[in-house]
Amino acid sequence: MPHQQERGNGGMESEQEEVYRPTTEPLANQDSCCQLGYLKSLRGMLKVAQVILSFVAFILEEVVNSCMSCHALYFFEFVSCSAFLLTTFLLIILATCLQSKLDRINWRLVDFTYTAVISLFFLIASIIFATKNDGSGVEKTSVAFGFMATIAFVLDVLRHLWQEGPPWKEKKDKPAEPNKGTGNVKGETEPLNEPGNLPV
Repeated sequence: MPHQQERGNGGMESEQEEVYRPTTEPLANQDSCCQLGYLKSLRGMLKVAQVILSFVAFILEEVVNSCMSCHALYFFEFVSCSAFLLTTFLLIILATCLQSKLDRINWRLVDFTYTAVISLFFLIASIIFATKNDGSGVEKTSVAFGFMATIAFVLDVLRHLWQEGPPWKEKKDKPAEPNKGTGNVKGETEPLNEPGNLPV
């Protein structure tokens, strides 16, 4: 008999273990600072493409030894180098936990404004460099990567408008929060055993 009771208690303990088993699992990579989901998204892939294309355009422009109209070359150099450095910085911010730590900045508005401005400058620089160069193969290839980088930036601007809408309308579209502390909320000083308050 005692042996049967022990078996019965063991069965109850195993049932209790199953009942009180944790139902949630800890998130994997909760402390990870890198957001791989961003890099796999369309937004992240466009940013990576912008970094690569502007870097290649800058490197090819640096290979050019001589120039007849150097002002166009220098302007293209400035734009491609700035696009590479600033987009890399923005990609690091958006793909890591730095974005949440620097939450006072509206990164959506910064990203949209920067992408729109740099796409315009890249387009202008590419057109000027395409019309005023010596016709070497390196220069033509550099111009081609400049136009491809411009397309990547323009696509990112269109993606912003299509998926997220204009960033300046973000505050206007937010619903107003209900006024807390108003209505039928009773003060803490009022007695709990009023006629309207039923005991729990």
